[in-house]
Amino acid sequence: MSITNYQAREISCKIVYVGPPMSGKSTNLSNLFNRVNPESKGKMISLEAETDKTIFFDFLPGLPDVRGFKIRVHLYTVKSETVYGNSLLKTLKDADGVVFVADSDPARQAANKEALTDLANMLKETGADIARMPRVIQYNKRDVAGAPSISDLRAALNGAGVAEFEAVATGGQGVVETMKSIVKLVYARIGL
Repeated sequence: MSITNYQAREISCKIVYVGPPMSGKSTNLSNLFNRVNPESKGKMISLEAETDKTIFFDFLPGLPDVRGFKIRVHLYTVKSETVYGNSLLKTLKDADGVVFVADSDPARQAANKEALTDLANMLKETGADIARMPRVIQYNKRDVAGAPSISDLRAALNGAGVAEFEAVATGGQGVVETMKSIVKLVYARIGL
């Protein structure tokens, strides 16, 4: 849920990157952080718990003001060895949009499906509905040997037909396009 700060004249939106462990969520955020103008972003923060780590940063995307308010985007991910966890659940609470980062490694396809099911369940637990949540899918690690075809990934993970992007986050391919798409969907949802 976006937050309006009348004193600072800012509207803040929260976007969460989710997916199976090691799919490239943190790599996406690191790549984006390195691309954003230093004067337009906050620090990248990493909060470590016993079993997982939450990573986030915020930035002003340089868009025109809306009714006299600047738009600030907060990007989050939870890096964890298990996709079940209180940190992810807490991070998803009040999210305005979600990027599901799927791993194109053929050995990780069951993990992709499990993480997508977990996402739907966790959103429901926070009071949100995955069908109404602005979201996109990023098929990361497209450079891995034996990667399934996009049509196979789509059949397994994108029954809703949301926007999807191919990516190699370690090299930056598809990272900005994915972020721009989810930001556009979030803006539309909150009426900007």
